Amino acid sequence: MIDRAGLAAFLRKRREAMQPEDIGLPRGRRRRTAGLRREEVAALCHMSADYYARLERERGPQPSEQMLAAIAQGLHLSLDERDHLYRLAGRPAPARGSTSEHISPGLVRILDRLTDTPAEVVTELGETLRQTPLGVALTGDATAFTGPARSRGYRWFTDPASREIHPPSDHVLMSRIYASGLRGLAALRGPGSRAAQFADLLLARSEEFRTLWEAHEIGVTPQEVKRMVHPELGVLELNCQTLLDPYQSHRLLVYTAPPGSESHEKLQLLSVITGRSLGPPEHVPPRRG
Repeated sequence: MIDRAGLAAFLRKRREAMQPEDIGLPRGRRRRTAGLRREEVAALCHMSADYYARLERERGPQPSEQMLAAIAQGLHLSLDERDHLYRLAGRPAPARGSTSEHISPGLVRILDRLTDTPAEVVTELGETLRQTPLGVALTGDATAFTGPARSRGYRWFTDPASREIHPPSDHVLMSRIYASGLRGLAALRGPGSRAAQFADLLLARSEEFRTLWEAHEIGVTPQEVKRMVHPELGVLELNCQTLLDPYQSHRLLVYTAPPGSESHEKLQLLSVITGRSLGPPEHVPPRRG
């Protein structure tokens, strides 16, 4: 059963605890609200201001699990706070660990500050949970996929268009990397895991994957410099720095190029091609908890 009074009070306290600087907004002189405004939180959670306001006023329908996941992410809740939110709303708390898609507040804060850099947060299966605007400009909106196709490794073997982001000369190595990585992950997580299920799906769909799977390669790693193809800028040679959240098995991938290099200049042009000023990254709600 939903605890409307408890839910409303918790939302108000969490909103008041967040500051404009937490989401990259300037603190104007005329701001009198403690913390963020309701409409600002609603925008972070990808919902209407009226819907969010009704929750704080102990009104409206019982929030769905998808809506609660968006609120938890938008308010930068910790896992304990997220679970508390679900219980107040009368919903079971989502699973934790490697299957969770709730990005930790620390990773969200880091991602929000990467306003001039392509970056994304991905799961261990290569499912993109969130991107910076330049990340979208570089690779496209990778959060729009559904089902197994959310995994970039799965798309690599089932959707030829997914390979256009890398030069053809790199495709053999990329295939080995994806097959090797999935084999290692399936062994780590065990039979019945999502990794094992993805392997079974690919064995049934891709002859190339079957051949690589039978080779039993483990530990094939990408080159230090990753080459990526943009439809307007051509090939960019980028370093990919990775920050791992060991509790959620999420990775923050940040793509950079040495200052003064041709690829660095192309990254600067990328911000122009987006047709938007470099501001705070868009907040993309997760699909599951």
